[in-house]
Amino acid sequence: MSKDFASGRGEEPPSTSRLNSLKEFHSAGRGAWAHVSDADWNDWRWQLRNRVTTPERLQERLPTLTGDERDGLHLAENKLALAITPHFFNLIDPEDEHCPIRWQVIPRSGEGTVAPWEMSDPVGEDSHSPVPGLVHRYPDRVLMLVTDRCAAYCRYCTRSRLVSNASGYDFHPEFDRQIAYIASHPEVRDVLLSGGDPLLFTDEKLEYLLSRLRAIQHVEFIRIGTRIPVFLPQRITPELCAMLKQFHPLFISIHSNHPRELTTEVRDALGRLADAGIPLGNQSVLLKHVNDDATVMKALAQKLLLCRVKPYYVYQCDLIAGSAHLRTSVRRGLEIMKSLRGHTTGYAVPQYVIDAPGGGGKVPVNPDYVLSRNADRVVIRNFEGKVFEYPEARDGTPRFKPSEDFIAPELV
Repeated sequence: MSKDFASGRGEEPPSTSRLNSLKEFHSAGRGAWAHVSDADWNDWRWQLRNRVTTPERLQERLPTLTGDERDGLHLAENKLALAITPHFFNLIDPEDEHCPIRWQVIPRSGEGTVAPWEMSDPVGEDSHSPVPGLVHRYPDRVLMLVTDRCAAYCRYCTRSRLVSNASGYDFHPEFDRQIAYIASHPEVRDVLLSGGDPLLFTDEKLEYLLSRLRAIQHVEFIRIGTRIPVFLPQRITPELCAMLKQFHPLFISIHSNHPRELTTEVRDALGRLADAGIPLGNQSVLLKHVNDDATVMKALAQKLLLCRVKPYYVYQCDLIAGSAHLRTSVRRGLEIMKSLRGHTTGYAVPQYVIDAPGGGGKVPVNPDYVLSRNADRVVIRNFEGKVFEYPEARDGTPRFKPSEDFIAPELV
């Protein structure tokens, strides 16, 4: 690179170098499972059978557990189960106690501390559930919870009351009642399958469920919310993709929080879904120690696009019980969004939202780009901090030509 930068040494700025490093694709590798045959390793059922699911197995595989992590292991027995697939486990840096992967899946003592403002059902799903396992919070769409099992368990899960059944929630979806409700409500045009993780179902069981939904005339399209492509890319088989292709329009929302999660195996799995014509979006949760960093979030967004996935939402961490150690501020979230808007392609800019506590739904949160409005103009600020006027009367008709040297009065 011939162009000189501020350093005067002809090198890329540190932030650019770090960004490019985070965007590199690497295989998860075999790690402690190096002896396993290719046939087994690439079998998603083998990956599930060989997950790290007990404190003993975790300490055996990761002897460098911190005291905070060891103190949190008992919570896997009565709060949210411990489960990490071999593929995802290999992304943990055993020498880095600040590793963003281990913060997501290894229990910590902070999970046992519940603040007064935290809740077991922070977004009010149970209060919007007309039949067991179905949430009807928005006018034209429903959330259909189909299982309480996941390939691995995120320690910040907003449904930790339900998934894994470690807390005794005893979730039993009733597909007939759920589908009967959807069929009897013609305003429902969009069904989101979630849980737990629907892609843990066999191809046959998932096909049965999708067929019943597709048979309802007013259901226009179906979505699947899943973290399987990230936790268990082996599950995304050609056979699964061929089956899903029957049910277009079908959308899939994946869940990735850090660019390290996007391995070559994950990229290839997402490519198989995209080749089947399935639009892919990503939903992230803003997490302390994981992605509350502008460069990390930019790398994640740009790397997702390389995987043919549109960054869709970034969620402020819900007020789930025992999540304070993973929560960062809305102010920090807004700073990160400001670092993306205008500094990368719009395709790489997700919508930052707060899922309103108690059941208010997703509320967009944006930096303040509109500075003021009055009878004849809107004053706006761009990504560089420069201020502009957009002339507009009450009837929407401009009254004058914008001034090239305009300065907003309130900023003088």
